[in-house]
Amino acid sequence: MMSIKKFQVTFDCAEPERLARFWCEVLGYVVPPPPQGFATWDDFKRSQPPEQQDSWFACVDPSGEGPRLYFQRVPEGKAAKNRLHLDVRGRGPDSAPTVSVRQPEGALFSRSGYTPHSGG
Repeated sequence: MMSIKKFQVTFDCAEPERLARFWCEVLGYVVPPPPQGFATWDDFKRSQPPEQQDSWFACVDPSGEGPRLYFQRVPEGKAAKNRLHLDVRGRGPDSAPTVSVRQPEGALFSRSGYTPHSGG
């Protein structure tokens, strides 16, 4: 069986761009360049029918190592707790303040190297 080397993590959400930019900041990811033929993402957005504008957003690891994160708007609200968690481990002495700043935005912070959801 062939192993998979590249994959994308997709999130259903109400505000794709807002959530994507949050994860860009936390993970050091970047917004990829707009599609060919568009100078900016705003130009691309304006070219779309109204119902498709702001319907998705993505961010990528600038090193190319991590998965692409794709956020898509869905009409239904959140009905239950999230079943997917991205557990982030900071590196260096500056990581704790960086991660703890995100707590008001919904991030949870643990000082130990292990949380019940980290798997190790």
